[in-house]
Amino acid sequence: MNRFSHFIAITALVCSSVPVETAAAPVNPSDDFHFSWTDSPERVWVGPEFWANRLQDWQLHNGRLECVESRRNLPLRTTHLLTHSVSFSSLKWSVEVTTGPVDNGNLNDLQEGSFAGFLIGAGNDGVDYRLTAMTHHKPATDGGLLAVVNHLGEVQFWNNGAPLSGGNLWSIAGGLSNGMLPRIQADASLVAHTPKDPLKAVRLKLTVEPSPADQELYQVHLEAFHPETDRLLGYATLNHAPVEWVDGGLGLVSHLGSKSGKSGFWFQDWSGSGLVERPERVFGPVLGTQFTQSAGTLKMTVQMPPLGEQDPKTVSFQARPQGNGSSGEWTTLDQADWAPESFTAHFRVDHWEADSDQDYRVTYPYLSSEGDLLDSEYVGVIPVEPDDESFVLAGFTGHKIYTGGLQWNSNGLWFPHQDIINAVQYHQPDFLFFSGDQVYEGDLTPVEYQPTETALLDYHYKWFRWMWAFRDLTRNIPCATVPDDHDVYHGNIWGAGGKATDADKGFGAPAQDSGGYKMSPAFVNAVHATQTSHLPDPVDPASAEQGISVYFTRVEYGGVSFAVLADRMFKSSPTVAVPQGQYVNGWAKNPDYDPKTMGDTPGAVLLGSRQEAFLENWALDWSHGAWMKTVLSQTIFANVATLPSPANTDAVVPSLPFLPPADYPENDIVAADADSNGWPQSGRNRAVRSMRKGFAFHLAGDQHLGSTFQYGVDAWGDAGFALCVPSVANTWPRRWYPPVESGNNRAPGAPVYSGEFEDGFGNRITVHAVSNPTQSGLEPANLHDRAPGYGIVRMNRDTRQIQIECWPRSTDPTKPNPRQYPGWPIRIHQSHNYGRAIAGQLPTIEVINLENPVFQIINETTGEMEYAIRSSGSSYQPGVFDMANHTVRVGEPDQDRWVELRHLQPQVTHIGLVRVLVD
Repeated sequence: MNRFSHFIAITALVCSSVPVETAAAPVNPSDDFHFSWTDSPERVWVGPEFWANRLQDWQLHNGRLECVESRRNLPLRTTHLLTHSVSFSSLKWSVEVTTGPVDNGNLNDLQEGSFAGFLIGAGNDGVDYRLTAMTHHKPATDGGLLAVVNHLGEVQFWNNGAPLSGGNLWSIAGGLSNGMLPRIQADASLVAHTPKDPLKAVRLKLTVEPSPADQELYQVHLEAFHPETDRLLGYATLNHAPVEWVDGGLGLVSHLGSKSGKSGFWFQDWSGSGLVERPERVFGPVLGTQFTQSAGTLKMTVQMPPLGEQDPKTVSFQARPQGNGSSGEWTTLDQADWAPESFTAHFRVDHWEADSDQDYRVTYPYLSSEGDLLDSEYVGVIPVEPDDESFVLAGFTGHKIYTGGLQWNSNGLWFPHQDIINAVQYHQPDFLFFSGDQVYEGDLTPVEYQPTETALLDYHYKWFRWMWAFRDLTRNIPCATVPDDHDVYHGNIWGAGGKATDADKGFGAPAQDSGGYKMSPAFVNAVHATQTSHLPDPVDPASAEQGISVYFTRVEYGGVSFAVLADRMFKSSPTVAVPQGQYVNGWAKNPDYDPKTMGDTPGAVLLGSRQEAFLENWALDWSHGAWMKTVLSQTIFANVATLPSPANTDAVVPSLPFLPPADYPENDIVAADADSNGWPQSGRNRAVRSMRKGFAFHLAGDQHLGSTFQYGVDAWGDAGFALCVPSVANTWPRRWYPPVESGNNRAPGAPVYSGEFEDGFGNRITVHAVSNPTQSGLEPANLHDRAPGYGIVRMNRDTRQIQIECWPRSTDPTKPNPRQYPGWPIRIHQSHNYGRAIAGQLPTIEVINLENPVFQIINETTGEMEYAIRSSGSSYQPGVFDMANHTVRVGEPDQDRWVELRHLQPQVTHIGLVRVLVD
């Protein structure tokens, strides 16, 4: 089956789970819904029909849905109903719910301004429902209408769709100031209740139908009843509500709460009729999967929600050959209990030898929000290991949601990235790589660092958004996912072998600069479990300090051998390692300090000895039929960035103006950011030297700036090529505008930023293309001017050509002549990843009885294996770097068949031929 038909099959299999609505469509009103919660299990997760903002703010407890957050700086807590919505076809609909203060007080014992009730009309059919489900905290465009009862027992309407001006780049923090949430005066109202009549609960009924006076408008009628006597307590009516107040999502809202306690409102008996049913929108109990196939072993991580002690523990993994339809027999291949803290289940199948695509399903009997035990399944495809001529790799970094200018639509939130998902599916990748920052700790909502239990819920709330966006890629395509600094709640991280940061310095930059992890080992290990546990077993599994798990490993898939690095876990803090630099958050503050000549301090660690040994061994090992090698890491081994002089920190980056595409600033200087892997230089050079021994290509992210360049160690271009992929969405738009005169050997007609440069640490780099942020002319400019996108790498098995692509997220690759970022695609040969100058050549060696054998080249003077490679064809002529005699070992590592040719003397031009027979 070719890839195109393969993806058609995948789409057909999972179409009921693809959560995309981009335009209005004719739908029919559904049957009624009803959630009583009286028999609900005790847990944080509300159920697959809901999305709660935030995860840690809600729980099922005491037979109720409870909001446990009431602080003024965290207003408008919401729980959205995913499986029902309002549409133009919903001519008349109604919802009811009973609510009261969680702390068992009276309504008039609450904070002034407290209220609870319904959020309606958030988003619309043109806004992805997953984005709409984020609506909470503050009003903004497409935020809908609040229909609530307040702390005095009065029913009210508030305009949650009021445009919000300003806003910062990180999160929707802070309370509601006066006038931020406009009150909507009712056209008719009645108050039959007074504060002297204490109320512990209220039943609210909301009815919406076309306005009798104008069928283009709506009548919204909210009533409050005594929950026991059914006595009318009051009502309010809007006779001329516009469609944007009523058409869209549906949720519950709890705003503030008791004067003395920490909780808001509880809800019971939520029912509705006349809405549109969307059963395919459920999210859970299986939230998503990630898997790898490597050297005959299948590993899968299943992400579950925060389940409770009453919930069943065991999750099952089943498979069957694709094409059998419903008549095929499912075979249970593994079972596992979900783990606390990470809420993950881990499957492993050794000796996975499928010769065709395999359907799989993950099954789990879960307790519904009503306490019923229900069966669930999550389906996908394990593709057969590719053996096509071309292998396609897709790369991502920096999953950002919010960069300021709040709107509850795609003009304000960059979620759920369906444009990128669709584009990447079109490229039909064989493998996915997510290089880090799947989570930003302060993204959209403020960060919570402690206690660990709350911090983990905060992490899961943000991690689940990533899973919601990307799960329809990861359910069917193998992937490697590694966490970076923000995933473990750091701005920058110098892991220092896993030690703890200085606890006396809190959670900010001073703590980070002390080196190590500021979050608890339980937190870090839970992050690793969610993101990396589907990777093959670590090559050196001994944990880091504090018992923090490691994950650096190799993946052997489709003839491509991947080295997966944890390039921040062992790295030294420059503040500690180079005190004379007076480093703060990776930036030297001492004006008399030169990072090029003074930064490479002996003892400063980059990868660490364990990973260096792994990388060297991996580069020279061509087992498992490998024909191409690729390093996957968090960030690049250079610092491709500039700053306007005299800046000595990138804190200025978010405020830099975006230039027209043809403009070039004249005062930028090359940056020296120790957060890049350009520092420490000795560790960087050892890593690059090892990588080139296997002719390895390098794919990474983190830097927020798409770039393709070639590493140099002793000379420009003497090592491999790298692609740093652009961010999925970007708050920190770095740029590369080096002084024009500082670049050498620029190709004719090439951009002035290209050519041979030294980065801020003196590392040699040859820059070929960069996706600088510019005035794109696209809306929303806040997204597209920052140059977001993704990377694609195409590797050809027969020719060993590598095509490097860098795609803007604004480009639809299905259209004719789709444009990548300027300068791409770039085409290189595998041999270009070892660009060291050749001093001489050994004889051409032809192997008679092996196809595509492996050649190992050993310098007999130094004893060093200088490189190893699998040939394309039966013959290969090795080049060498000095005129010493060399030994060539040729054979097949998977069969342990080798022939050794010793004392081969290189020639400047060698036309000799040696034929060998490998026993």
